Amino acid sequence: MISITTVQSEADVQGILALQQANLRKNVPVEVQANQGFVTVEHDPTVLTHMNQAAPSVIAKADDTVVGYCLTMLPEFGADVPELVPLFSLIDALDYNGKPVREYAYYVMGQVCVAEGYRGQQLFDRMYQHHRDVYSNRYQLLITDISANNSRSLRAHARVGFEPLHEFHDPAIGETWVVVLWDWQK
Repeated sequence: MISITTVQSEADVQGILALQQANLRKNVPVEVQANQGFVTVEHDPTVLTHMNQAAPSVIAKADDTVVGYCLTMLPEFGADVPELVPLFSLIDALDYNGKPVREYAYYVMGQVCVAEGYRGQQLFDRMYQHHRDVYSNRYQLLITDISANNSRSLRAHARVGFEPLHEFHDPAIGETWVVVLWDWQK
């Protein structure tokens, strides 16, 4: 049986890191990336621990093994993950419904991953619903960005309620990104 919960221990954080390593773009063959997706950011264990102490991430567990995760990343951690600094700067410059995004109570989905062998079992949807259940009383928006090359992730985010907010090209890595948000006020 698979349970959806929040990070409760250092073992859960280590489980996230192990699953992340297995699904990093650099560790996944190109043909698998196209069909199954990938993750791009490699989190520092200490930063990830602090992120989870401030706001526990949602995880899927099969017995004691982490088989899925959705990382909760509060804006105050934006400077702690160098790859995400530009995203947080961009978010601060965007408007949503005629109001600066920075004026909303929001957090960023730091990364989502479901282990091979557990995909197609609605874990993605269930983890995101758990996020809403846990955090919608404190936050209005959940925001993330997705590589335009990661069509599986774009479709999955749209399915649970995310909508495109902004698209940009990162010339440093030659990649286009789509900023999406889920408005929990709707």
